[in-house]
Amino acid sequence: MIKSILLTALLFFALASSAQRNTPDWAQNATIYEINVRQFSKDGTFAQVSKQLPRLKAMGVDIIWLMPIHPIGVKNRKGSLGSYYAVQDYKGVNREFGNMDDFKSLVNKAHELGMYVIIDWVANHSSPDNIWIEEGHLDWYTLDSTGNVQPTIGTDWWDVADLNYDNPAMRSEMIKSMKYWLTDANIDGFRCDVAGWVPLDFWVEARNELQSVKPIFMLAEAEEIPLHEAFEMTYGWEFHHIMNDVAKGKKDATAVRTFMETNKYPGSAFRMNFTSNHDENSWNGTEMERMGDARFAMAVLASTIDGMPLVYNGQETSLDRRLKFFDKDSIEWKKMDLVPFYTKLLHLHQTNEALWVRDGSNRAQFISTSNPKEQLVYVRESNGHQVITVLNLSNKKAEFNYNSKSISGEYTDLFTGKKKALNNSNTVSLGPWGYQVFYK
Repeated sequence: MIKSILLTALLFFALASSAQRNTPDWAQNATIYEINVRQFSKDGTFAQVSKQLPRLKAMGVDIIWLMPIHPIGVKNRKGSLGSYYAVQDYKGVNREFGNMDDFKSLVNKAHELGMYVIIDWVANHSSPDNIWIEEGHLDWYTLDSTGNVQPTIGTDWWDVADLNYDNPAMRSEMIKSMKYWLTDANIDGFRCDVAGWVPLDFWVEARNELQSVKPIFMLAEAEEIPLHEAFEMTYGWEFHHIMNDVAKGKKDATAVRTFMETNKYPGSAFRMNFTSNHDENSWNGTEMERMGDARFAMAVLASTIDGMPLVYNGQETSLDRRLKFFDKDSIEWKKMDLVPFYTKLLHLHQTNEALWVRDGSNRAQFISTSNPKEQLVYVRESNGHQVITVLNLSNKKAEFNYNSKSISGEYTDLFTGKKKALNNSNTVSLGPWGYQVFYK
């Protein structure tokens, strides 16, 4: 069975005209927040998520991304509760979280607040006791030499069974299952797990079918350019790793500028920028472990550079531990110290057109500084709106100059609320990993 990511490159030009994304208008200035329902509260339920929606709305969140909400397989289960990504029934909900009515209530409340809900979709594999297997559809799976289902080759995911995309019947049923959540629960789209391991022609077919129901938003856990034929947004993995490396002193500010200036993505392509998510937190470390004191500057960078900013649940409470993946491990919400910080960043993205995702005309324009290896200054502009970001990407105090004819005028300092006059030439003093954001 063909599963190589290289297939996407071969299919790109053949499929370029076959998928016309019907991207919803609300997406261009949206922000996204990832929720791990199991760990989000002590109860770990849809009802508890619903209670927090007004708070998240006030913080500036538009899109709620829920990690997989489906029943989890029992066979070969990891840990006491298993992996969310070992789906037992694509049309069911995990009873630990509540029932279907509870989920629909969550979606309805989000919509009442002007928010949107996307759910995690695991199309590459299912649990080895998925109802499709119980119903006898073994040919919907990749089988070993003895005729048994097997995990995805090259992984340690021994709690899942690899799906066979050479089988038209399986593909059809997968799309029907996705459509079910649009028609019956009125969700607004999908975050698709390991999307690059699923053939691109399937995603194009699925996109065309799904958007016939309603305009949807789709996020791919991958960053191959051809996937934007079917998806609005891809992961900014490479950019994330650059931020980690800059924070650790392995790279400097020039790596950020080079990455952005060599961007080959279409102007309409959304890129998701983040300093944490469920994989990073559980497997690679907290923000504190990976970024240390640089984490705030990196959050500012992720929120003001080209793309859409993601906040992972708990970041607003300075989550300083790795959440367990296969067992219960509730987030403690005793302090909400970073709510003001994220509120300022997310509201700016929502309200200032310079940061919106459109046609690429407002991509970051970098401004020369006196020490480009440690200092990063860029301006984004659209329809008379401007955002200027000034970063000291070093662990020592810095005084530096930045010069540009394009930034002269009066701005508002995002973090102080004070007015600030900027000239063609400006001098700034910032502490280690310091940052400033100005807008008008």
